Amino acid sequence: MKRILLISALTVLACLNMQAQKNKRSTTVVFTPQWTAQSQFAGYYVAQELGYYREEGLNVQIAHPNATQGSDERIKSNTSQITTLQLAQAMQLIDQGTPLVNLLQTSMNNGLLIVSRRNMNPMEQKGAKVALWRAGFTQLVECAAKEADLQFEWVRAANMINLFVAGAVDASVAMSYNEYYQILQAGIKITEDNIYRFADHDCNIQEDGLYVTREYYNKHKEQADKFARASRRGWEYAAEHPEEALDIVMKYVRRNNIATNRIIQRKMLEEILRLQLDPDSGEREFRIRPDMLEKANDLMLRNGEISRAITMEDLSR
Repeated sequence: MKRILLISALTVLACLNMQAQKNKRSTTVVFTPQWTAQSQFAGYYVAQELGYYREEGLNVQIAHPNATQGSDERIKSNTSQITTLQLAQAMQLIDQGTPLVNLLQTSMNNGLLIVSRRNMNPMEQKGAKVALWRAGFTQLVECAAKEADLQFEWVRAANMINLFVAGAVDASVAMSYNEYYQILQAGIKITEDNIYRFADHDCNIQEDGLYVTREYYNKHKEQADKFARASRRGWEYAAEHPEEALDIVMKYVRRNNIATNRIIQRKMLEEILRLQLDPDSGEREFRIRPDMLEKANDLMLRNGEISRAITMEDLSR
């Protein structure tokens, strides 16, 4: 009798273990931020390190993109299930035939800049050589240049700061939370007369959001919603505890061998958190604003970046 009970108990334990393994496999999510480890993605690192994803029953693997496969390629191929994209980038992907769902909109403002070396407004430098990301995020920049008929000579590079510092280009595209601070840290003096801030020129279009394919969302709605909820908690914690969040960011920076420093990452986190505040309410609303989506549609349609207007229905859960 004891032997029978022991066998039964072992059988039950084996079944439970098999079910646990099955559940673990079914809740594994690969998440890819759109760039290398940095404060731009602090909220996701916080959610991972503080166990917010785990509390939702998710086994999250954070896989940063590389030079041969960006976050957009990873989500299209289902190599990653969830990624961050700029709104304009997501709109273009939808227009090209990859339906996407916006799970969480973290950016409420635009941080895009063009910075000139020539002590003049970069939008007055017709025909200038301008460094631009090889990895993408170019939709709004190219639209603005077309609208102003600037005929820029785009110089695409993985590290545009090196070109800018060396004087190999007249100007460079930059993010207010990233390349801009790198330029300043390199010892180059920049005044506001040298900068074109897109947000100040009727181009304040939201940037980073959290996306999955429509197909994935339809099959894994609960899982995707849990990821969004935990990610929001991560960002809210980062806003309330920025130094602790920075500690976590630097852990990922070191793990991924990123050439940066805590000063740059602190500046980046401060700016990222500022850009998350809605320009009207001053709150973190974590939503796409219909007026900014309309503005993006107008600009991108006029300049041939998309062939149809992308609606809130296209993007919504």
